[in-house]
Amino acid sequence: MLHNIPEPVIKRMKYLEKFDAEDRVDGTPRMQRLRQIPPETGKFLSILAAGAPKGEFIEIGTSAGYSTMWIALACIDRGIKIKTFEILEEKIKLAKETFRESKMAKYVELVEGDARDYLNKEKNISFCFLDAEKEVYDDCYDLVIPNMVKGGILVADNAINHYDVLKPMIDKALSDERVDALIVPIGKGELLCRKI
Repeated sequence: MLHNIPEPVIKRMKYLEKFDAEDRVDGTPRMQRLRQIPPETGKFLSILAAGAPKGEFIEIGTSAGYSTMWIALACIDRGIKIKTFEILEEKIKLAKETFRESKMAKYVELVEGDARDYLNKEKNISFCFLDAEKEVYDDCYDLVIPNMVKGGILVADNAINHYDVLKPMIDKALSDERVDALIVPIGKGELLCRKI
């Protein structure tokens, strides 16, 4: 999977990595920046998604679709789609461009709107990547965990670099008897939960 990433995906990833790096230093306002995961976190997500049990894949917070592409690499092997949610119009436009340019559109369903309005309807979730505004993490966790299959994986980004803001949700996950959970020190820190 990681040894044979399609060329259009590699090209789009490189483009977004450059875009993201420039965003971080050129004064682009925070809400307009891509704020995407680093490549090592993308590889981590791909490997976890490839090993997730049978079920639905979701992502909360698409941004420009960088992390979506990493997860979609596992979807190619599995013959499934990932459903990804994004609320910001400019990011939706960029994500659509990403899925078109990378030729990954057939593995992705982009839902435009607040994920919290849809998550009650999402059942049999086997993999979830949560990377949205930190204020919604707790709500999303509460909506996703009950709808996960046994062995399902939830990964929440920024568990180290935004630890102070996310501490209540992290503490909840670490003591939640429905999941096994730990913080993995990769990228910006990933809270990794596995449904028991």
